Amino acid sequence: MPLINKIIGEKYKNSKLHNLFNKTLVRQAIIYIVFTVLLSIIVVSNIMSAKIVLKPGEIAVENIRATKEIVDEEATNRLKEEAMNEIEPVYEVNPAVSVKIKNQIKGLFKYIYDFKQEAEGDQALAIDYLKNNFEFKLTDNNYKTLLNEDIEVLKKLENYIVYDIINPFMALGIKEEELEYEKENISKVFNSLDDLPSDIKIIGQDIVHKTLKPNKFLDFETTQSKRQEASESIDPVIIKEGALIVSKGEKITQKTLDLVKKAGILRANDGTDIKLIAGGFLLVLIFQAIIIGYLFVLDKDILKNTKKITILAIIILGALIISKAIYNISPYLMPISAAAMLISILINPKLSVLINFIISILLGVITGNDINVVTMCIIGGTVGAIGVVYANQRHNIFLTGLLISLVNVISIITFGLIGDLGYTDIIKDSIYGIINGVFSAVLTIGSLPFWEGVFSVVTPLKLLELSNPNNPLLKKLLLEAPGTYHHSIIVGNLAENAAEAINCNPLVVRVGAYYHDIGKLKRPYFFKENQLGSDNPHDKINPSLSTLIITSHIKDGIELAQKYKIPNVIKDIIQEHHGDTLVAFFYHKAMNGENPDLVQEDSFRYSGPKPQSKEAALIMIADSVEAAVRSIQQPTKGKIEALVRQIIKSKLDDGQLDECDLTLKDLNIIANSFLNVLFGIFHERIEYPKLNLKELKGGN
Repeated sequence: MPLINKIIGEKYKNSKLHNLFNKTLVRQAIIYIVFTVLLSIIVVSNIMSAKIVLKPGEIAVENIRATKEIVDEEATNRLKEEAMNEIEPVYEVNPAVSVKIKNQIKGLFKYIYDFKQEAEGDQALAIDYLKNNFEFKLTDNNYKTLLNEDIEVLKKLENYIVYDIINPFMALGIKEEELEYEKENISKVFNSLDDLPSDIKIIGQDIVHKTLKPNKFLDFETTQSKRQEASESIDPVIIKEGALIVSKGEKITQKTLDLVKKAGILRANDGTDIKLIAGGFLLVLIFQAIIIGYLFVLDKDILKNTKKITILAIIILGALIISKAIYNISPYLMPISAAAMLISILINPKLSVLINFIISILLGVITGNDINVVTMCIIGGTVGAIGVVYANQRHNIFLTGLLISLVNVISIITFGLIGDLGYTDIIKDSIYGIINGVFSAVLTIGSLPFWEGVFSVVTPLKLLELSNPNNPLLKKLLLEAPGTYHHSIIVGNLAENAAEAINCNPLVVRVGAYYHDIGKLKRPYFFKENQLGSDNPHDKINPSLSTLIITSHIKDGIELAQKYKIPNVIKDIIQEHHGDTLVAFFYHKAMNGENPDLVQEDSFRYSGPKPQSKEAALIMIADSVEAAVRSIQQPTKGKIEALVRQIIKSKLDDGQLDECDLTLKDLNIIANSFLNVLFGIFHERIEYPKLNLKELKGGN
């Protein structure tokens, strides 16, 4: 890693420490430990900073607002109690009580009537009987008065008691607490009776008072049911997110303390919260385990790539820090989508979707966001990760940002309607959602040069910039080695078409083809395609020197690539596109010259290495095919096909394709793809007749 070498210094390059640090496993372990520590610090510190220490009776030193919607239980319960108290108790009249009382009164008067019909009845025995069998508990004189009274008066008294007093009074029901009041009313009724003797009215009043009982009782079940319904009809008192719980200078009560605790911002004490630290650390470990498990099962190449792991760690940490800083303006501004787009462009779209989900959840934890914001971040980030998969131009990233803005607005409106938010709040949050998408796109586009420069990451956008004919190095190639430039364009066409057919990176192949021979710029006229005349400088020098000049275009190309900061993936193609093939022309020339016994084949080979990737192998084959086909005299389809397949076979037999992943099936597909392109280039043309220019110009 060039960056590491600069940090530790050149003098340590050969030290044991440097050798140890260069081991991939050790470097990744260090990155993992540093990332874990930093992420844990971010998560725990943000959770702790969001919590406050309060005690009842203290004075609030600042305004405390709700970080999420919470229910004010005390206010809600108070409203429920008021609603229940407003429900009047339900009473039920028991008719059996009235019937029993009337039966007793009628029984009393019947006995008296019967007694009076007996001419010789013993009044003393009758009084004893009345006292023992009826519960009126009248005095002996009262019983004696009744026994001696005229029947007509007694019947009138009975009718008054039963029909004018008992029936109307008890029909409406009498509660326990109303009994004395009703007795007073009954007394008034008796006092108003003018057609009864005064002593009889007193006895009648006494009979009613002593027999009257409550017959209206509380219906407990019905009352409780109605009160429960009234309680359940009360909506909870909601304290909205951002609403003031307690103002600065106010006294902290148990109620405000409970509300702060419900909001999730109350810390148990002002010391070190071990539980909180342990929980935050475990949360980080869980998410790291998910990421590592995903990479181990589905994409081990990323797990082995220290550079990509470093980029991933920086993006995650950066996204959390930037989002937390912007959160105070609005949670809907947090640019999670920028992280998703960067990971998708720089590393892998599938991994980007997973990381976006994890970052969104982490932000939800450390900022106390509600599900609406977290869901918007997940949806927007997913759209961003997918949207930049085929973003080959920077303006495509901006269009993806606009798409994220649209998705954000839809999410905000959806949850706003579900949560019954006001239209003003929905519009305000939607504006922030639009800014979020645009800001994420700008952040992605603006930071790409950093990733491309510091980590030498090759993005599709960087490759497209390199393929631009106005690129300084390509322009130099066009002006100073036009034959090589034209050759490179044809090689690019051949290789790109084949790359698409065998599912390797066509953009890397095209750009690699454009730059594979840039080393020829140092001595352009020593290469046949740039020799306009018949003069060939190799005719004047020996084959060994010619071979040295020809093979040196690889080294010269690497030097130029480093000077113009060409990405490593293209430099690898420059270095590998000839492998260790034999410079056959000059080797045979040397063998046919003087002292053939002294000729060593290794001296006439390129220094290698052999192609390590499909892309480099494609350039090797396309380079040889283009040069060979161009040399065919009177090309036909048969000649071209035979030559293409012969070249591929020769590369295979020479072992040049041993270290890349091309299969025999791939080679057949490549051959067919090359032939389709070459047949289009070397198609048969109509032979135009010779024309007399003077005749065409009217004989002048």
